[in-house]
Amino acid sequence: MKVDVLLGLQWGDEGKGKIVDVVTPNYQIIARFQGGPNAGHTLIFDGKKQVLHTIPSGIFRKNTINVIGNGVVIDPITLKGEIEKLIERGVDVSKNLMISKKAHLILPTHKILDKFSEESKGVHKIGSTLKGIGPTYMDKTGRNGLRMGDTQLPTFKEKYTNLVAKHKKILGNYDYQSLLLETEDKWFEALDFLKNIELIDSEHYLNNAINSGKKILAEGAQGTLLDIDFGTYPYVTSSNTVTAGTCTGLGVAPNKIGEVIGIFKAYCTRVGSGPFPTELANEVGAKIREIGGEYGATTGRERRCGWIDLPALKYACMINGATQLAMMKADVLDSFDTIQVCTHYEIDGKKWDYLPYDIDAVVIKPIYKEMKGWKADLTQITDLKQAPKEFLDYIIYLESELNVPISIVSVGPDREQTIIRKIS
Repeated sequence: MKVDVLLGLQWGDEGKGKIVDVVTPNYQIIARFQGGPNAGHTLIFDGKKQVLHTIPSGIFRKNTINVIGNGVVIDPITLKGEIEKLIERGVDVSKNLMISKKAHLILPTHKILDKFSEESKGVHKIGSTLKGIGPTYMDKTGRNGLRMGDTQLPTFKEKYTNLVAKHKKILGNYDYQSLLLETEDKWFEALDFLKNIELIDSEHYLNNAINSGKKILAEGAQGTLLDIDFGTYPYVTSSNTVTAGTCTGLGVAPNKIGEVIGIFKAYCTRVGSGPFPTELANEVGAKIREIGGEYGATTGRERRCGWIDLPALKYACMINGATQLAMMKADVLDSFDTIQVCTHYEIDGKKWDYLPYDIDAVVIKPIYKEMKGWKADLTQITDLKQAPKEFLDYIIYLESELNVPISIVSVGPDREQTIIRKIS
């Protein structure tokens, strides 16, 4: 049995949470493989909205196990809050949520380090969510981090104290004491609360599940263009958001990867700083933002909006080995007379059809193909046979350019507003 992967192909916020929730009935296990509480996976069903930050998006489906993998970094306070909200909705997480012992912990001082580091950059800010993600991954690679399994050791408090002492030296004369006092007690209370959740050797658990024939879906966070190696560096996250991150973030061998479902919006968005070739800093971008509700699920920040970018999407499909695509939020473009598709970049008078080394250091002029808008309400359709020709033309054109079939089309925020296409 192979592990299928579902991940974002743009700068995050593509709608991964919704699609994981939709396809979860086809799987017995959903496993998050990277990222942390900087993620915001929004699910809407039964007229209610739920945002998940750390917990896999299959949590609302009964009889499905959800695993927080070793590649994820965990803020106990945030995770406790998520679990409490789930309990209020009647979800029994004690039966279907597990955490890898090797998942690293975000300490209160990690968040303080993140805050002062970002502030020190001034106009060159990365656009951090200030959740402590970067400093935690830095301690992980620096071999100083604390892991969930450490909480079961008699030396945990000593390990914690030593790491905090290191952080205090880095903070030096910054005024951080009040921030630490505000959160440290809550952090330990949350950690005590999490003792109710089973800690597992996740790599063994998942590989045993594979060998016993269970179907597993690996859920990514953020998006390909935010990958630490292949994204628009340095305006990226601190983990590998691509398919390869599944292997390191869950302990799954490369030959165990099956389908790779890449998710993209029918347009583009980005939160925070960094290059964005097709950005629309005008009334059209503002219209897309308002119709699409493009505000960060984690930070509430306005998302920058623009037309779809095929050079970047082709790059993302290549890096991930995408075998299927899911197109999200097509309904946001319902009222547009024409749709623009970026087919190439013009750089120094030359045309590029792929993502160059550093798109922040060059002046890019996007070259667009204009397509006729569909001018119809997609939110009411339940089958693509009901869709206007112009919308079908848009799907077929994207498939032909990306050379990957679009198997899922989302036409609204609710889980029911999802059309599954048969692919040959």
